[in-house]
Amino acid sequence: MKFEKIHLDDIKRCYCASHMFIDGKPLIFFASEDPESPCNAYMGEDFTEKVNLWEDRGGCMSIIPFPDRPGEFLAVNEFYLKVSPSHSKLVWGKCVDGQWTVKDVFNLPYLHRFDIYNVEGKDYVLVTTIARDKRNKEDWTRPGQVYVGEIPADLENENVVLRQLMDGQFHNHGYYRCHEDGKDCSYIASDQGVFRIDPPCEGKDWTVTKIKEGRTSEAAVGDIDGDGIDEMITIEPFHGNTIKIYKLDENCTEVYSYPYELDFAHALKFDEIGGKKCFVGGIRRVDAELFVITFEDGEYRLDRVDLGGGPANVDVLHAYGHDYILAANHTRNEAAIYKYLGE
Repeated sequence: MKFEKIHLDDIKRCYCASHMFIDGKPLIFFASEDPESPCNAYMGEDFTEKVNLWEDRGGCMSIIPFPDRPGEFLAVNEFYLKVSPSHSKLVWGKCVDGQWTVKDVFNLPYLHRFDIYNVEGKDYVLVTTIARDKRNKEDWTRPGQVYVGEIPADLENENVVLRQLMDGQFHNHGYYRCHEDGKDCSYIASDQGVFRIDPPCEGKDWTVTKIKEGRTSEAAVGDIDGDGIDEMITIEPFHGNTIKIYKLDENCTEVYSYPYELDFAHALKFDEIGGKKCFVGGIRRVDAELFVITFEDGEYRLDRVDLGGGPANVDVLHAYGHDYILAANHTRNEAAIYKYLGE
């Protein structure tokens, strides 16, 4: 697979890569892990139009657009493993006539990942904490949790009320959203394994199902080989040195192992590039690669798209008749996109 790399910006410890559409036109977001650092949106067919959303904060790994509120998103701010007590919080961004405002929604210590679900006309937030509390960066004695809550229509004047859905998740790092059986669901990953979470449906509450045992840092799910049974790609253990693909059959059968030495693998996504279903991932150390895995002619194929960037987060954008990988190149302190050119 051939890609053209486009360097968008220098962002110290670039951490978030995401996108949304406003009036059918894409905006791509890049934000930093570092305190007092920027979050920028890039627009236009060559993505050279730049708007700054904030300069005075950091710790942003996730920006999630509302599914039903055009020009609005939620994001994590001030998630810092080295800071105790934690100031991590969820913020609300809104674009009106090209002007962005950002407002705090709630604080939750060590809030790390989240998502927005629209169920039967109501918006819900699912949030995960990497730990309940930490004495220092290396303290992992207190597990993380998963919380859910309804998002009010009026975020200006009403609060989100959270309730705990899960507890006891040490190194509660992984989160992935996918669409299965006609509805959205999510997968979380921790030292306790991989769990599937299904939103409320037909009178049922949120449900949690264990998918796999074993210490897992990240997971992404999709039917990459087209046989009707999903595969799951994982990073093991926390910030781990192993990437594997499992067939999600009754035995959760391992079918692929990443062949190169790696350390601090951090990002995974399932999508489609060039008409091929694929897993896209980022690794922060050793070769610090951005990679794509496809399934062709009965075999898994690995393409290492770039070396040395060390993506902390990846996203895939389909716009202007092209497929793009967005990469928050943490190791290289860079916001970059990779335009797919063909085989």
